[in-house]
Amino acid sequence: MKQILLAFTLLILVSCEGGYRSGVDEDQFSGYWYQNKAEINVFDLEQYRYGEMREGTAVMIFVTEDFSKRNQVKLDNPEEAGADARKVMKLNMTREFLTGVYPYNTMLSVFTPVYDDENAFKIVASVTEWCGQSFIQMNWKNGSYKAQLFSYFESEGDQELKLEGASEDEIFNTIRLNPNLVPEGDVRIIPSLIFQRFSHIPLKVERASISKRRLSGDHEELTLEYKTINRKLVVQYQNFFPFEILNWEEIQTKADGEIERTIATRRSKELLDYWNRNSLDDEELRRALGL
Repeated sequence: MKQILLAFTLLILVSCEGGYRSGVDEDQFSGYWYQNKAEINVFDLEQYRYGEMREGTAVMIFVTEDFSKRNQVKLDNPEEAGADARKVMKLNMTREFLTGVYPYNTMLSVFTPVYDDENAFKIVASVTEWCGQSFIQMNWKNGSYKAQLFSYFESEGDQELKLEGASEDEIFNTIRLNPNLVPEGDVRIIPSLIFQRFSHIPLKVERASISKRRLSGDHEELTLEYKTINRKLVVQYQNFFPFEILNWEEIQTKADGEIERTIATRRSKELLDYWNRNSLDDEELRRALGL
């Protein structure tokens, strides 16, 4: 009864400002994602950088939280926010690898509404290494993204952009909601912000195509292929709830025909309230995850 009431209340709230997202099974979704725990996925990473393959680790943390649609931040007191409160699926994704003597650390955060039929409310990406750091934030406002880019490179400097399109970085969250929500066919889409930082191409909407296919057993594969920047993203996932991400691959074809592949293969998964596990004794949990 409480779940029915929650769904009805959310339907009223989102109908005031936009469409209600269909395709999310509320009973399944709430039973798994509203346990006050995050799903931590650890991947073995083969990251192509500077013409060579680097071994590293990627972590994808999926968790739901209460979010302010107006201010686009996590709510401290959602019960006081009224119609401004939204449930989002948050992905925090990190990559760690070495390039010679110095390390690379990247982080991507994506906040996708669970019940609003809209693009991700907010997407943030950062890259840090010994040369410096770069940071991008995109906020979904009035049918487009307001993007702010900060970089230590003179040629890029600080930029403000307006982008009208969906984002590649949201695909992982949308798969977790329901893979059927990811459209197939030709799309206009913003490439991965981490890829944009690594490649230093202009940040803009590109033309691409999305396709899906059934693999053996209970696995499916989604392929996003760009028509303009010689990039392909391939994601394999389970075709049943909660639609776990099993591995992903980025393929870049350079102007001379050389192919660069970045591959992430899942090593471990755990449901964990990690924000409450911050003592020295809790470091054993990292070892259990293979970190």
